[in-house]
Order: sequence, then C-alpha cells, then structure tokens
Amino acid sequence: MADSMTQPSRNRASTGDDRPIGQPIDRVDGPLKVAGRATYAYEQTLGGTPAYGYIRGAAIARGRIAAIDTSAAERAPGVLFVMTHRNAPAQTAFGPSVTPTVPEAFTRARPMLANDRVRYYDEPVALVVAETFEAARAAADLIEVRYARESGVFDLHTHLDDAYAPIRTNAGFETDSAVGDFMGAFSRAAVKVDATYRTPYEHHNPMEPHATLAVWSGDEVTIHTSAQTLANYQAGLANTLGMPPERVRIVSPFIGGGFGSKLIVHADTVLAALAARVLARPVKIALTRQQMFANAGYRAEMIQQVRLGADPDGRLIAMGHDVHSATSRFEEFCEQTAVFARSLYAAPNRLTRHRLVGVDLNRGEWMRSPGEAPGMLAFECAMDELAERLGLDPIELRIRNEPSEDPERGVPFSTRNLVDCMREGARRFGWERRNPQPGCIREGRQLIGYGMAAAIRPNYIGATTARVAIDADGQVTAQLDMTDIGTGTYTILTQIAAESLGVPLSAVTVELGDSRFPRTSGSGGSWGAASTGSAIHRACAALKTRILEAARSNESSPLYGMDLAEASFVGGEVLVGERSENLADLIRRIAPEGIDAEGTVASVRETESYAAYSQHSYGAHFAEVAVDCDTGEIRMRRMLAVIGAGRILNAKTARSQILGGMTWGIGAALMEESVLDSRHGHFVNHDLAEYHVPVNGDVQDMQAVFLEEHDDKANPLGAKGLGELGVCGAGAAIANAVYNATGVRVREFPVTLDKLLPELPMVAI
Repeated sequence: MADSMTQPSRNRASTGDDRPIGQPIDRVDGPLKVAGRATYAYEQTLGGTPAYGYIRGAAIARGRIAAIDTSAAERAPGVLFVMTHRNAPAQTAFGPSVTPTVPEAFTRARPMLANDRVRYYDEPVALVVAETFEAARAAADLIEVRYARESGVFDLHTHLDDAYAPIRTNAGFETDSAVGDFMGAFSRAAVKVDATYRTPYEHHNPMEPHATLAVWSGDEVTIHTSAQTLANYQAGLANTLGMPPERVRIVSPFIGGGFGSKLIVHADTVLAALAARVLARPVKIALTRQQMFANAGYRAEMIQQVRLGADPDGRLIAMGHDVHSATSRFEEFCEQTAVFARSLYAAPNRLTRHRLVGVDLNRGEWMRSPGEAPGMLAFECAMDELAERLGLDPIELRIRNEPSEDPERGVPFSTRNLVDCMREGARRFGWERRNPQPGCIREGRQLIGYGMAAAIRPNYIGATTARVAIDADGQVTAQLDMTDIGTGTYTILTQIAAESLGVPLSAVTVELGDSRFPRTSGSGGSWGAASTGSAIHRACAALKTRILEAARSNESSPLYGMDLAEASFVGGEVLVGERSENLADLIRRIAPEGIDAEGTVASVRETESYAAYSQHSYGAHFAEVAVDCDTGEIRMRRMLAVIGAGRILNAKTARSQILGGMTWGIGAALMEESVLDSRHGHFVNHDLAEYHVPVNGDVQDMQAVFLEEHDDKANPLGAKGLGELGVCGAGAAIANAVYNATGVRVREFPVTLDKLLPELPMVAI
C-alpha cells in the first residue's frame, strides 16, 4: 500500500511445493491482523487531528421536517458544526427510483440532508461534528425536531394487490421467464406441490460497521472507508458532490466484513466528506450498530409460491416460482430470487416471476447470495415435499430431473457436477441411514432428522485490470484497487503471482484497496478471486513477455540474441533449454529500474463464452439436526457441503468461505429475522442482542469437500466463484432435516419454537 503501516508483510511461509495455487497457504495479512497492525477505516490517523461526527436520525418513517432547532446542540461543549437540510452544501439531486442502467444503481448520486423530506425511519436529519465522539453524540440528543407525519406503507402481506412487475431484477436479469404451458401442464400433473413460503427481512451485520475518515487537500478528497468496490464508491461520491472522479481517492486496505452492505456509498461517507470540507479538517463518522439497520441496507421480506408438477416417476413436467418482495418506494431493488430456478432442474413447462410491493423503508441492498439464499430456501424445501409425495429419495428425485443443457437458455453447461456433489455427499454423510418416515429416529427425548438440498450459483467475471512489476532485486509487486473483505484476497493473489512468475511467495507483495491502483470489479458476487486472479495471471504473462523481449535484445543480457520461445520461469530462474539464469540477476542487467506490465479481463457478459455456455458453481448440502420433544429446541449436529467450483485457488480460504456460508444457512433457517413494526416502520430488534445470528455453540461438526475440476470456459485459471455458494441451499437442508425429525413442515422462516411446538405433541407421544 502507499501507506507502509497498512501494507501486508511478505509471506515467508514455504509449502514445499513449486506450484502454490491450490495449497492451503496461511493468510499473508494474518500477522498484521493478529498483531493489531492492520489499520481499518475508523482507525486511520492521517491528515491531522480529526473531528468526530454523529448522525441524528428521523423519528418517523414518512413525512417532512416541520421545524428543527439546533441551538442547544451548537452551544454544547466541544461542538464544531451542526449540519441540517438548512445549511448542508449543495449536492446532486437523487433522481428517479429506477436507474436507467444496472451500473448506475451503484454509482448514482446519494445526497444527504438535501431537503426536509423524510423517506424512512432513522434517515439522517442532522449531523453533529465535535472534538470527540461522545460530545457529538450528546449534542445530537439536544436537537429538537418537529415532524409533519404522513401515513406510510409497511406491511407486504396486506398490500399484495398493489404489486407490480419491475422492468428488471438485480444484475439485469429478466423479470419473468416462461417456457411451454406451465398452467396447463401443472393442472394435468399426477403429483403436485403448491406451497407458499415466507422469508423475513434480514440484515447483514459485519463485524466492522460502516465508517469513514474524510480528508481534503485543496479541491481533492481522500476517503478512508470500509468499501467492497472502490470504483463504485469513487463514482458515487463524485456524482454526489458534483466533482470529477479523479479528485476523489478511496482507500480501503482492510475491511471487517461486507456481505454486500458495502457496495455503494452510505451516509457516513457522504456526510464525512461534506463536513470535512466545511471545517477544513479531517472528519470521522461511524454508524452505530443500531443505525446500520436503517441506513446500511437489508434483504427484503418475501412471499414465495413454488409449484411443482411431476409424473408418477418423479420427472418434473411443470415448474413455477413466483416471488413477491418488498421494495423501497423511493429506490427500487428487486432481488433475483427465482432466477436460479431457470437453470437448476429440467422441466418442459416453466414459469418464474418477480413482483414488488412498495413500502416506506430505505433501499434494500445486496446481501450474501442475493436471490439464491432466500429463493433456494423455499424452492429446495418444495423439492423435499415433492419427493415425499412421490415416495422417492430426495437425491433420486433431483437426479431424475438433471438437465442435459440449460433448460431455458438452450445452451450447454460449461461444466456441471451437481449429481456428483450429491452422490459424494450422500456417501460421506451416511445418507443411507436416513429414515424417510419423519419422527422415527430418536435418541432419548431427541428426535433426529436428516435433510439435504442442492446448491447452484452463476459464475461471474467482472471487468478487471492488474499491474505487476518486478524490481532489480527480483521482488514482485502487484497492484489493484481490489479489496479484501476477509476472504483471503491478499493471499490468493500472492499465490497466483508467485506461480505465474515462478518465484517464491516471499518475493511477492500484493497491494490492494486504493483507487489510484488499476480498476477492478471489487469484492462481491463471488467474482472477486476469479476476476482479479485472471487479471494477475495475464499481467504476469505480459510481464514475462516483456522480460524475455528485453533479455533477447539487450547486449548485456546473457540471453542476448537467443531464441526464447520455449523459455520458462521456475524457482526464481529463467530456463532456456539446459541453461538457467537467475531472474533477479537478469533484471538487474537488462532493466535495473524494473519492468512492469498490466493484464485485463472483460466482464463475463462481454465474452463469447458467456453467450455460448451456461456457467455455474454447484454443491450439495447435508444436515443432521436434533429436536427436543419437550421444548422444541433445534440443534444442528453436523453439516456437510460438497462443492464443485472449478479449480480451488487456496484450499484453506475456500474452506473458510464455505463454512461461513453454511453458518449463514443455519441463521436463515433457524434464527435470523428483522422484525418490522408495521405501525411505525422501524426495525424493533436493531442490535445484536435481539437480532440473533449463530454463535459458536450453534455451529457443531461442519465439513466442506471440494470436487475439483478445471473449467476452461470460465476464465484463464479455470476457477469459479464459491464465496456465496456456501449459503445456497444450506438453510433448506436444515429445514428439511427438521421436518424429517419431527414431521412438522414450517414454511415461514426462520423455524422458531412458536411455529414448531404446537405440532410437536402429535409426534412426541
């Protein structure tokens, strides 16, 4: 990094393998983190002594500010500035609720304190800046606000008649799809499932809250923040402030989790930039955990109807998935909840539809596995229901409906090993011990159940450029504006660069998280490792070409004039036939000031491969649960995920990603729910005391197994995204296990005691 204090140390570890890709290399940034020297956004101290901002949020969900009195706050000790809509600097207008193009959803202007309107509960209505955080927070409580309240819409269920079809879903997917005659085929099907599932509002809660330090120098601003995609933050803030993007620098070397919540600028970034400019002084703002529930996005509540029709042999003849989802009335967001179903199973008659109901909340946002996480939770439970009605094993049902090509696009799969994942998972898990009759396996007062579900997620590549340089000491530096949100990006890119150039891991330094570096697609969508890794791979290939060209044409080179077409880079040496030259010595001779090169990959949708092939990662989840007959308490006892995601770049970080996703599945199935007060439009359980997530005691025996393959249609590395695949289907496997244990089918998630207990006495006799 440009700031040495945030630069990961060089990895001195040795694996004893000359091909580090795929090895379980320890994280190169690990020593900095365990020593407390990895500097996060709110810990930055650059630019002098900062002032601290605290946001005052609206106490209503819809209306306007009739009067606001800041005089007491302005007189409070240590207060430097109080900003409201009356004195906030001019900003670009917000614009329409639907952005003209998909990328503009990430980069549009997001003004703060722009007028007297209140669009959602806890929307910022004032900012207090003081010498300390405590002084700013205390003064914010002194602001008196009188509102003109307006009635709002908050309940999805009572406003379904107002649902409408958006022009597109997230990522630009078609709102609806239809193949054949779904309604006719469904009505004729011998065996049917017509089930409605409800998934709640959910909030991502990364360990590091949204935080920003803004520092101005003349007409340029440097933003230290917690951001997943620096290019989006740079464009979004520049558009908001009405200034050229090149005058906005975003720095984010370390991020304490994001999960989709840090893909666009939020209140902390915009307000810190505004206040720092007014005060001509650095300003820090961090959202509190409570403020994040209203101001940092969420996964919307959904009602999903899944209709499956099959012949007596279990072959689907009709498949339908309808989704009704809540969306903000001032900015639309439609999660692509039914899109995965278009590629998962074969069926000649198909229908998927997305409908939205406008509510008076803040904008919904991307949350880990957008679409697949809530969609597969419902759909894979419906497949379990269908298997039971058919008297088929759930795995056998899925195998009988394995498609030979993408069912709706009509193109071949680049690779597809879903069946292999299920079969290998069944073997490892001991699936043959499952009793298909619910409530039959007991251990004392514990009912034991097995469940499984399939997993699928599209494989993406985002437009990315990387720069790689080597100096006269043979030290390699790679630079990208990519971010590491805890997934191991520093480590993976170190491995790729080391293997591509044939140098030890200790010779490579990866610098990330600065918008002055080459632009990438950032962290998100499970495209980060494959996109940036492919760009690094190509940059290294270009660098090797430049080195060989210089070596062949430089008279001081020991390789001068030689045919280097078959030259290779191995073990820090350049090998030409039987001859070898030390790479560092060679660079010292031919380019004492060093050599650099860049590599680029295009967005997947700009490639011929994307049009010609259906590209996905696959998996199968298995779960065993125990349910107490008396209390209904559910305990996950063990889980297994078998994953097919192409070439695995780092076995250790890949395993961590899948285990993390599986843990999210536990939360979605059994715990996570943001409770919305439908009278006042605010989330009641807006902290980690009442928004329940899995903790150590909830996470028992978990295993992740990879079925490796090289997908040459995906990218130069043959790797596919897996960070979000671990969530897909994991919750459904647990819910299906609960049914197998108890015979109680809960279709409103999470599966909590109040939904399970009323039926338990019938199975506990």
